[in-house]
Amino acid sequence: MAADATGVGFPGGAGPFAGLTARHPAARRPVGRALPTAGPWGHVLRRSAHLLPAVAVVALLAVPSAPAGDGSAGSGSVADAASGLLVLHCLVRVLRDRARPLTRTAALVLGLPVLGVTIAAITAHDPASSLPGVARYLQIFVLVPGALLLLLRDRRDFRLAAGSVVVLALVQGAVGVTQYLTGTGASYMGEEIRAVGTFGPTDVMGMATVVAYGLVICVGFALSPVAEGRGRHAARVQRAVALGCAGLLAVPLALSFSRGAWIATAVAVALQLTLSGPRRAVVVALVTGALGVVLVGGLGIGSQMISERLDSITRVTDAPDQSVTDRYTMWAAATGMWREHPVTGVGLKGFPDYRDSHASLALSAASDTEGAGLGFQRQPLLSPHNMYLLVLSEQGLLGIVALVGSWAALLVCALRRLPGAHRSRTGADCGLAVTGLLVWQLVDFSYADIGGPSTVLTAVMLGLAARWALGPDWCAAKSEAGRA
Repeated sequence: MAADATGVGFPGGAGPFAGLTARHPAARRPVGRALPTAGPWGHVLRRSAHLLPAVAVVALLAVPSAPAGDGSAGSGSVADAASGLLVLHCLVRVLRDRARPLTRTAALVLGLPVLGVTIAAITAHDPASSLPGVARYLQIFVLVPGALLLLLRDRRDFRLAAGSVVVLALVQGAVGVTQYLTGTGASYMGEEIRAVGTFGPTDVMGMATVVAYGLVICVGFALSPVAEGRGRHAARVQRAVALGCAGLLAVPLALSFSRGAWIATAVAVALQLTLSGPRRAVVVALVTGALGVVLVGGLGIGSQMISERLDSITRVTDAPDQSVTDRYTMWAAATGMWREHPVTGVGLKGFPDYRDSHASLALSAASDTEGAGLGFQRQPLLSPHNMYLLVLSEQGLLGIVALVGSWAALLVCALRRLPGAHRSRTGADCGLAVTGLLVWQLVDFSYADIGGPSTVLTAVMLGLAARWALGPDWCAAKSEAGRA
């Protein structure tokens, strides 16, 4: 028995509305069936809809954020609010699916930082004032990485999330290069030419971090081995695009004048080249060197100031500038705090309160910021600009072992999966990108710490690393499918 447009059945499909249903096939569609989305883009949107919260976090980092009232970079932004929605979204999915979301290894690795942070907050001189620090640490090192671990289902999801970081890096890099060329950047050596993107002069490391992340991801994708088969041409196109984007991102990274970002990027890229194989490493190194000669030597893009900045790296002990002096003084102060409170530290958010009693008179206590749309102001030095010493001084040995242990476990797990990815030619680009990102962050933490609007991108990076290192193994899944 067939049904007409009203739902009334007639034998053989006959009835008063038979002509109508014949002329309008849509009228015969069963009630409740969704209309198909036309075109391939509809399929892509449907398949990637669950990634919108993660992509939104990255995209909203392009929105300028106002500095805090004390002149510091502040920590709250629309991207931070979006990261909270991302965590909530994943929590709802976990409760709805009623499944164990994490493996024991993943829960242990991501849960380690909770131990040191909680004890440091409890033992702080003023536990109430340390609560914002607890929320910040859990957001960056536990909640957002865990949410991305659950959200990214396969290599396509991973590449889309990583690609959004590259797009953000290209946008921020374009803004930074424009600032240098037009003299509208942050103040550097008396000229407003320092590329800082939309992060402003109070977060001079923001654009450098974003651009470096994008460059490292592009290098990882460019070094990936090309698999045989139908996807060979697409893989070659991906490598060419990734290499071109890496070359473009090298320009704003150089114009950021960030010595720490330069060092971290050089170490990360060198490791990626080593892991990808000597032949490919030589080719990419030659192309990168030639590009650097053309941009800096031939076109003269920031050549003098970049050379002076590079030379200053080797003069940190002979003739250091005030920024280096301040950093060394704060490092010594952080070490002094740890010696007095070796196990649990002085407590979260305790470094500014103990700084002056442990620092020498060489410390200027604030740095001058100007340009990029803001007037002159003094930015207080509220941290030692070294993540390891910050954790050591505020959380003691317990906190540093827990936090660094979590990062080391991520790196080890990521490295363990690389050989299988190279053999199967499945996901090696993701593994190289993750390895480079982790190494970049571990090196950069020697010159910087968390703080400012760009910090939420560190959480996104750790989420990508957690998905590769702790999630289901794509290479093993492909091997099992091949044997079946």
